[in-house]
Amino acid sequence: MKHKLMMFIALSTAPLFCGCGQKTTVEEDFKYTVDQFADCKVMRYKVPGWENLSFKQKAYAYHLSEAAKYGRDILWDQNCRYNLKLRHALEAILSGYEGDRETDEWKSFEVYCKRVFFCNGIHHHYSEDKIFPECSEEYFRGLLESVGANTELLIPYVYDPTLFPQRRCTSQSGDIVAQSGINFYEGGLTRAEVEAFYAEMADPDDPHPISYGLNSKLTKKNGKIYERTWKVEGLYSEAISCICNELLLAREYAESESQQKAIDLLVEYYREGDLRTWDEYNLEWVKDTRGTIDYVNGFIEDYNDPLGRKGAWEAIVNIRDAAASERTETLSANAQWFED
Repeated sequence: MKHKLMMFIALSTAPLFCGCGQKTTVEEDFKYTVDQFADCKVMRYKVPGWENLSFKQKAYAYHLSEAAKYGRDILWDQNCRYNLKLRHALEAILSGYEGDRETDEWKSFEVYCKRVFFCNGIHHHYSEDKIFPECSEEYFRGLLESVGANTELLIPYVYDPTLFPQRRCTSQSGDIVAQSGINFYEGGLTRAEVEAFYAEMADPDDPHPISYGLNSKLTKKNGKIYERTWKVEGLYSEAISCICNELLLAREYAESESQQKAIDLLVEYYREGDLRTWDEYNLEWVKDTRGTIDYVNGFIEDYNDPLGRKGAWEAIVNIRDAAASERTETLSANAQWFED
């Protein structure tokens, strides 16, 4: 069976519905680069074939994209403890600042905001290192005070190089859990404690072991370790409930029974937090190799965790590019010719 993701071009949910059905007067007027700052470039792309989709397919993609939006805060919170407090303060400043927006200090502040928004937090998306603003601490403090933000909390969070210096610790020495800024482990947990906790939980005789800890965070309080799960009636219950509601709305427009069954299992997993249901969902999801609309939604990639155990929340909506898929199939069919 062909790998399903070879059939799709992944698209950000934001541009998916931006200007749907509209065409530029001159094709060359389309601007691929939206913005560029520091070492980042924000791009947009055309969505070939969107006009050819049926209403049902567009509705399916729309509700999947709405489900994706509801998980944004989860990822920000996962990436570091006070990311959401900082983001809310930055948004308040950007929308309400009445001072001079032409000064070098303000422009440096704007670049910092863009970098934080781009990276979903205070750490660089690749290097894992903390990002620092080029405007002065005094200027930044004044901006925070203007919106009533907690400067005693946020100024060290932004400027102190010893506080959360890396999202995921890449040091060859020391405790990589204790030294990581990622918000998967609380209460001063160490690597040894985390590994011992999951070693005790795992069943060595289980023929189908699950990914213990994938959708939860650990907290140590009064010497005892607790596991809290991201699910309905658990961590981020309100956001996950909204994700489930949009997934169920998407289900009404699904292209096949297989897609419907997969969504049912994903919603059940979000409600119960059972990782065996997560495995069942993935087995069902990967069967759908014929659909035009596809998606990713859940706690999946574990490379943000220094121990490679916790899944970062993510969501992507994909539309199959029929022409590109046909070219890929032609290349695949003639792979031996290239080898020879």
